[in-house]
Amino acid sequence: MGLTRNSENQPVIGRFAPSPTGPLHLGSLVAALGSYVLAKRLGGLWLLRIEDLDLPRVVPGVADDMLRTLEAFGFRWDGEVVFQSRRLDAYKVALDTLIQQGIAYPCGCSRAEIAMIASAPHGEEGVVYPGICREGVPEGKRERAVRVKVYDEVISFDDMVMGRYSQALSASCGDFVVQRADGPYAYHLAVVVDDAASGVTQVVRGADLLSSTPRQIYLQKVLGYPTPDYSHLPLVTGRDGTKLSKRDSVVSLAARRGDDGGYGGLLLAALKFLGQHPPPGLGGAPCSDILGWAVACFDPALIPRQSGPLALPSDLAGGDLRQ
Repeated sequence: MGLTRNSENQPVIGRFAPSPTGPLHLGSLVAALGSYVLAKRLGGLWLLRIEDLDLPRVVPGVADDMLRTLEAFGFRWDGEVVFQSRRLDAYKVALDTLIQQGIAYPCGCSRAEIAMIASAPHGEEGVVYPGICREGVPEGKRERAVRVKVYDEVISFDDMVMGRYSQALSASCGDFVVQRADGPYAYHLAVVVDDAASGVTQVVRGADLLSSTPRQIYLQKVLGYPTPDYSHLPLVTGRDGTKLSKRDSVVSLAARRGDDGGYGGLLLAALKFLGQHPPPGLGGAPCSDILGWAVACFDPALIPRQSGPLALPSDLAGGDLRQ
């Protein structure tokens, strides 16, 4: 399982982009580790972006805690940290471009109204927007969100972990929101603009975002941006198979336990979750040594597709790292 950008003599640029709505947990650590190693193993850059666009959901102090926790695990990012909350002008330019091209349009429908339409079809992403405002906001409605028109075409890409993935946007979600009614630009627009601005060639993240990738590829196409290579990693779940919440398995708290906070043991556990086989001699080693081994020896072909619980070292298996 190679990463094609190197074969094209293009620099590999990866990124990690957490949202500061809660502290880093085990799933965040797996995503950070995977994105870091898959970029660094090819001599690439690893960027850090804080996705704090949805300000009402941002927890004060969490962004700083994330940075400190990543540093404690031995991660070092390239360049300055990007904060989405400081890039609103860039998102406005992209949105204006979509509107000028006739691809984006104002919508006066609320989520509740759409959900109440009995005839509205259901797709992979829930209720498919039935296009009520596509030709103009009906009389009596006010403009709320901004949507992007989609057409009857299938968006396909080869995920480095999950394989070939295809989705017909018209059947899975319909025209989707790029600016929300309450003001913020939607995640899909912001992440596409940011990745293009930073020259990102490699997106490594959790499998929960796999189904949203076709919308982002579609926006890249209509905005004239290049499409990165995508790798969607298996999710860390609880023992019952449910996705971890922001309150579960918090690694920023575990980092404050013991002499070294348990960082090395957690890194080794994350590597094993990603299918790797670190040598026993790395037990008790500093994080720098563990990351050095990972960059030199990581085999992407061993990454499993199946999500599941992460096996913790016995000394970290309880307390704040409950699953």
